[in-house]
Amino acid sequence: MTTVDASTQLLKHVEAPYADALRSLARIDWQRLHVPAHQGREGNAPGVAALLGAGVLSLDFPMSVASVDQQSWRIAEPGRPTPLGRAQGLAAEAWGARRAWFLTNGASGGNHIATTVARALGVEVVVQRSVHSSVVDGIAHVGLVPHFVQGAVDSGLGAAHGVTAAQIDQALREHPDAAAVFVVSPSYFGAVADIEGISRTAHAHGVPLIVDEAWGAHFGLHPELPVNAVRLGADLVISSTHKGAGSLTQSAMLHLGHSDHAQRIEQLVDRVVRSYQSTSCSPLLLASLDETRRHLVVDGARAIGAALASAEAIRSGIRASARFRDATGDIAASPGTAGFDPFKIAIDLRGAGISGQQAQHRLITDHRIYTELATPATLLLLVGATSPTDPKRFLKALDDLPFLGTARENAVRLPSPGDRVMGVQEAFFADTAVVPFAEAAGRVSADSLAAYPPGIPNVLPGEVLTAEVIDYLRTMAAAPSGFVRGAYDPLLDRFRVVARP
Repeated sequence: MTTVDASTQLLKHVEAPYADALRSLARIDWQRLHVPAHQGREGNAPGVAALLGAGVLSLDFPMSVASVDQQSWRIAEPGRPTPLGRAQGLAAEAWGARRAWFLTNGASGGNHIATTVARALGVEVVVQRSVHSSVVDGIAHVGLVPHFVQGAVDSGLGAAHGVTAAQIDQALREHPDAAAVFVVSPSYFGAVADIEGISRTAHAHGVPLIVDEAWGAHFGLHPELPVNAVRLGADLVISSTHKGAGSLTQSAMLHLGHSDHAQRIEQLVDRVVRSYQSTSCSPLLLASLDETRRHLVVDGARAIGAALASAEAIRSGIRASARFRDATGDIAASPGTAGFDPFKIAIDLRGAGISGQQAQHRLITDHRIYTELATPATLLLLVGATSPTDPKRFLKALDDLPFLGTARENAVRLPSPGDRVMGVQEAFFADTAVVPFAEAAGRVSADSLAAYPPGIPNVLPGEVLTAEVIDYLRTMAAAPSGFVRGAYDPLLDRFRVVARP
């Protein structure tokens, strides 16, 4: 691309069509006689206005009235894309996709869309075992038959990573009726899988590749970041834009690739998106996606570069410490890992005299610092892609953590899943019983149970609950910042299981 071409492309991204149309609409002194009931006036909902700030309510138009998603409030030119259509087109261009959809139910909603699309292609699917719990929910809802592939696991750090192309090839050979492949990259801890190799493998078997890239929304937008999945050949990519890129919580995107498989499913994806998307989408969430794309493309070189420098300064400080250890090398060296997200910083606390949960609690109460995740052995930090942080403040707080005598061997290890004896959907919709935890071992779980974050299921519907799994989940639920998604009882004193006939 020539310098002139690059400048022209950049100039195009200075526009935020949807957000700008929304602002233009809000500047007019309308008499609003439609939903939402606050009708754009702060005095009609003073508590909400005080919470969100002046001017927010004036932007909160319904889709059917604001019409910025269907046509401009001014008379649209025939054939001219709508503001939302133009915004999604610019997003597709920014991430190198054939097409992009804005989502207002997070990447979880994107995973439900993706599992529905997969079910339209066939009944069977090859799935990475450490997918997000929303994928398992989607599998149960639409009746997919999953063939799970176990990725790399670092039990000491409490981290699950990716799968390899060879594993996917073997799974597709063993299950030739599988209609799609569903993997996760990057992992919650930042390990990036060989998406290019996995994509080639899936396509060689004649099936599309779906990638949950929830934690990699910033990928592909700076030379020092990993290439994003859609540019590496993935056919459908779920991107949780709020996680790493900075849009409002619950906003996400869905990207379509360029292969023949992607072209074949485009209209299907569009229909499924419409069936899942609310007919009352929040214009604030949609506009935040538009503005985030503009910021990443127009200011990304500067903002991402500054954030990268601050993340590296923290990592360097940890490497210089005699007490704490930078676990980046462990994660990057895990089997199947082809790259690493530099905005994830994993700190190994084994031998540091304090557990991850204890460290997180002290950082919150003593230093007003909140980290992304704490496991018994690890603290995980996330630096926003355009949000440089203060390394000195964090490193000083880390050095100030007390030595509490936590032994290295006290780290809680990720448990192995129990045997699967029922189908996911069969167990999900089965008659259930609630039993005390002491009686749950050996019973079949009716729930998808995931220590959260990161939300990777430790138990799937249809799997046998083992004593090891029960122990782990109860330990995680009792941690200061822990909870288990999907649990009948927040403390896991009781479990919901499949009723015996």
